[in-house]
Amino acid sequence: MIYYISGGQRSGKTNYALQLALSLSDKPVYLATSRIWDDDHKTRIERHKGERDQSWESIEEEKELSRLDLKNKTVVLDCVTLWLTNFYTDTNHDIASSLQQAKQEFDLFIQQEMNLIVISNEIGMGTHATTDMGRKFADLQGWMNQHIAQKADTATFMVSGIPVKIK
Repeated sequence: MIYYISGGQRSGKTNYALQLALSLSDKPVYLATSRIWDDDHKTRIERHKGERDQSWESIEEEKELSRLDLKNKTVVLDCVTLWLTNFYTDTNHDIASSLQQAKQEFDLFIQQEMNLIVISNEIGMGTHATTDMGRKFADLQGWMNQHIAQKADTATFMVSGIPVKIK
């Protein structure tokens, strides 16, 4: 089962995903995709870690999700935006290559039987990016979100901490 959760920054996506995971499993997996970009980002990561108790198994994987054996587990993938950033950076901002690699990796990953809860951002709904690189990334994010949403069994849009079921 694939649960897709999207929304804007600080819309309540992660909290909703964590609660959903705990309703599905006594020992869920938190799959973090972020690289540590700077001290502020490191602080945010540590805060997120502190929000989860010992019932969680934490795994960090920047790109190659399909190499993990998560069969029959409940997994929170947090988050697509940071995961895509890793592809985008590693391809020197090549949208086509980033999208192709991310789609291929996601499709391999979801071949495993698991409850997968995918968190993503709707960055195209926010402030218009001021740089060409930022606008290209917003396009990449939107196309990947569409790909994941099509594969998902359910899709929820978070608004001000309120889940709105869209699929």
